[in-house]
Amino acid sequence: MVIKFDYYFADAGQNRRIHLYLPDDYSRSEERYPVLYMFDGHNLYYDSDATYGKALGLREFLDGWHKKLIVAGIECSSDDVERLHEYCPYHIQSRIYGDVHGRADRTVRWIVEDLKPYIDQTYRTWPFREATAIAGYSNGGQISLYSVLRYNHIFSKAAVISPSILPAMEPFKDEIAQGEFSPDTRIFFSWGSGEGDPDMVYHLSESIRYLEKKLQEKQVQTYLYFQEGGCHNEGSWEIQVPTWMRFLWL
Repeated sequence: MVIKFDYYFADAGQNRRIHLYLPDDYSRSEERYPVLYMFDGHNLYYDSDATYGKALGLREFLDGWHKKLIVAGIECSSDDVERLHEYCPYHIQSRIYGDVHGRADRTVRWIVEDLKPYIDQTYRTWPFREATAIAGYSNGGQISLYSVLRYNHIFSKAAVISPSILPAMEPFKDEIAQGEFSPDTRIFFSWGSGEGDPDMVYHLSESIRYLEKKLQEKQVQTYLYFQEGGCHNEGSWEIQVPTWMRFLWL
């Protein structure tokens, strides 16, 4: 069951649509559930809502999966440039994106300090860290990685799917070097062979492997998923859903 409601995002001065998945037996049960927060929430469940006409297929997967959880899909800005700024954690200079003054920390603080308390008070959740995850793809993967690193006391797990991290590698290296992470932290990384030219895919592969090595040195549990033929789109990312779900919620 998916319900939709608007929730005010003060930093943007506008409402953002929340696409909330509840287990089908939610109304007939007294259970509490873990919560997964996901970016680009309109692209998760229904093709009719998705920007490019193809959703992630998450509703069908969850309806048939043995583990019951709540998923709070957070719709992004309808402006592509604003989405980039809201999902980028750092001030970066990029050949592709130009001069980006990232505001992702404000976005994550809104989730942590405003949206999450509302979800926990309104629905039957397990609010503690071990039952709280975050996930996203592309720029949403970038902010998901930032979230689990900087707010590790809130999020115990993250799916970092085809993350747009190359322009931000140096600050991410510093983030990991300076951070302290609980050893039960789980981070899934993925990328595909068809996400760009061979040189770009090579650099993304090397960057993700570097981050994994540094995270493992900090006792973080990681999983790397390379999708042969995988492209930068929901059709490819849908294939990965069972793998990262199982890894995060072992």
